[in-house]
Amino acid sequence: MNNKIYKSAIIIITSVLLVSCGNKSMPPKMPPALVEVYEVKPEHAVYYDNYPASVTALNQVDIRPEVSGYLTGINFKDGQHVNKGVKLYGIDQQQYKAAYEQAVANLNAVKANLIRAQQDADRYNDLAKKDAIARQVLEHAQADLQSAKMQVAAAESNVNAVQTNLRNSVIYAAYDGTIGISQVKLGSAVTAGQTLLNTLSSDNPVAVDFGLDEKLITKFINLLQVKAGPKDSTFTLILPDQTVYPYSGHLSFLDRAVDPQTGTIKARIIFPNNNYLLRPGLTCNVRVLNNNTSNSIIIPYKAVSEQMGEYFVFVAKGNKAIQTKVTLGVPINEMVIVKDGLTPGEFVITEGVQKLRDNSPIILAPAHPKQVTQAAPGK
Repeated sequence: MNNKIYKSAIIIITSVLLVSCGNKSMPPKMPPALVEVYEVKPEHAVYYDNYPASVTALNQVDIRPEVSGYLTGINFKDGQHVNKGVKLYGIDQQQYKAAYEQAVANLNAVKANLIRAQQDADRYNDLAKKDAIARQVLEHAQADLQSAKMQVAAAESNVNAVQTNLRNSVIYAAYDGTIGISQVKLGSAVTAGQTLLNTLSSDNPVAVDFGLDEKLITKFINLLQVKAGPKDSTFTLILPDQTVYPYSGHLSFLDRAVDPQTGTIKARIIFPNNNYLLRPGLTCNVRVLNNNTSNSIIIPYKAVSEQMGEYFVFVAKGNKAIQTKVTLGVPINEMVIVKDGLTPGEFVITEGVQKLRDNSPIILAPAHPKQVTQAAPGK
């Protein structure tokens, strides 16, 4: 008897669970979401394209000594602006002065020997014309003269070499620029061609380099051919603190080749640096004015949603919201340029986006003065 009761109870409970599960497999139908839309249409846009960039010196050199010795002079302050030809470092000159004086003395000695050899050759030449000496004596005199001339040439070369060493014991600025922090102190022993003393970089003007997509090469070649005035705003600079650099620049050149790994080419813009605000290695952003004669598609930024680094909008088609992937350009205030994904005449949903999924049913909100749409979607 009890077994029959248990079996009946199990059948009833199972039936109730099945009915309950069946009802849950059919979710309630979603009501249409109330939305507002914006008509996609081409518009003229003036905006800036931004490119990550870095400041670099037009000229920069690592200063290394050309002679060895002990450092006897540092004639600047670290970080100072120096002019071309200013004395920077001095290296002990004693050995180089002694070598120079010895070379000069040797040169004078061989020059005196040359004079004697020349006199002997002239005398023997006159006697040979009178057949007063043997031919062999004349030939020896001429050989001595030639040897004396070669000794003078070698001595002069040696003087030039030691004079160069003496001159290189003082290091001068190769051009106007900013000198860095000295890597050596007074009294340090330095080795020719090895010891790094300092770095000198030109500081006005300076270059700003950035990578450019290969698709934009034609556009920037056209910009190269435009003669920009001093107040031209095509190229401006955003500093790390997000302030705008007060001077505009001009496009100098595009690199010789495209990097096959990144598909980019280096572009260089020259900026004046009268206040020495721009320093080599500074990271910044180049702004390039994009005043297109052709129209662009611009939509409200609030219509865009991001998912896993990709951007989407909902397009109203009939009474459905269709999720559409788009490629964005630069933002312009509360609007944003759409490079790909939308065509003129479509309607993107701007209000009620958070309630939507792909193919969600929608209904347009009643028109009001703030509503930007001019026609119902699909008409």
